[in-house]
Amino acid sequence: MKQFSTIVNTVLACTLIFILFSVGMPDANVRASTPTPTAEPTQQPETAACDPNRSIQVSGTAVVNVTPDRALIKLGVQSNGRSAKEAQAKNAAAINKVTKALKSLGIDSKDIATDWYVIEPLYEDYGSLHINGYRIYNIVEVTMRNVNKANDAMVAAFQAGANQVVDVQFYTSELRKYRDQARDLAMKAAMEKAEALSSAAGSGVECILTINENTSSNFNYGGWWWYGYNSNSNLMTQNVVQNASPAGGESPAQSDGPLSTGQISIRAEVNASFGLK
Repeated sequence: MKQFSTIVNTVLACTLIFILFSVGMPDANVRASTPTPTAEPTQQPETAACDPNRSIQVSGTAVVNVTPDRALIKLGVQSNGRSAKEAQAKNAAAINKVTKALKSLGIDSKDIATDWYVIEPLYEDYGSLHINGYRIYNIVEVTMRNVNKANDAMVAAFQAGANQVVDVQFYTSELRKYRDQARDLAMKAAMEKAEALSSAAGSGVECILTINENTSSNFNYGGWWWYGYNSNSNLMTQNVVQNASPAGGESPAQSDGPLSTGQISIRAEVNASFGLK
C-alpha cells in the first residue's frame, strides 16, 4: 500500500511539473519573438536657411576681345535698262562674272548666296507715271572662312562688275567658347563685388539667392537702312564690352587693303543677389 502511494505521488508531481512548464512556455516564446528595441537615430540639427530678407544685389560685367576668323561681305550689283528684261539680262551677266571671280579665289558655292533682289521702275520725275526704265538691286552675301582673303574677294568682285559694298561684318566661329568665358568672368566680378560691399558694411556673403543674365547687354547692331534694306544683324548680337587681353594672345592681322579685321568684343553681364550672414 505504501508503495502504491509513492507511485501516485510521483505521478502527480510529474503532472504538476508538466503543467507548470506548459503554462510558462508561451510567455517564453513571446519574449523570444519580441524584437529588441533599437535606439532611435539622433536627429541632426537643421541648417539655418539663407535669409532672403538680408540680401545684397550686384551686377558683374566682362568682355573678351577676340580676333575674328570669319567675315561676311555683302556686295551689290546695280543694273539699269530701258525694259525690265534688259535690266535683268545685264544684272544676271554681271552677277555671274562676280560669282565666277569669287569662286576662283577658292570660295565654295555654298558660301555665295543671293541675299536681296529688288527690281523697281524709274519714273520720268517724282509726280509722273511715265516709266523711263528699270533698275535692279542684287545683293550677294559672301561668307569668308579665310578672313585674310576678304580684301582679295572685294577687289576681285569689283573687277568683275560689282559696284556696291552694302555691309561687312567680322565674327568668330567659336562664339560659344568665348561667351562662356565672358559669363564666367562676369559671375566672378559679381561675387567679388558682393564680398567687398558686404565686408565694408561689417557683414559677409552667406549664399547665392538669384542669378540672372542680362542678355540686352549684348550689342545689337540694327544695321544700315539702304532703300528699305536692313542688313543682317544676327552676327552683330555677339559684339559686346570687356577688359581682357586678346584670347590666346593673338594679334589682329594687318592688311594693306580697305578692310582691317581688328578685334571684336564678346560681352556678358549678370545680375545676382546674395544672402548676408
